[in-house]
Amino acid sequence: MKAVDPCQKEACAIQKCLQEHDYQEDACVKFIKEMLKCCEKWREMSGCCSGFLKDEASKKAKGELKSKT
Repeated sequence: MKAVDPCQKEACAIQKCLQEHDYQEDACVKFIKEMLKCCEKWREMSGCCSGFLKDEASKKAKGELKSKT
């Protein structure tokens, strides 16, 4: 049996939020931050984190991710 990804719950929460808010990331910052925390902890064990961390680092560098809570 395949192990569950430790950040799957957070990844699904982001997708649900984005769908509910017409893919406006500003509306889902809370969930994005929760995913970042999870990925900081489980980076090596989570397949969900591989592309997510690269994408968020790129956005942060460009100043696209606002710090709403």
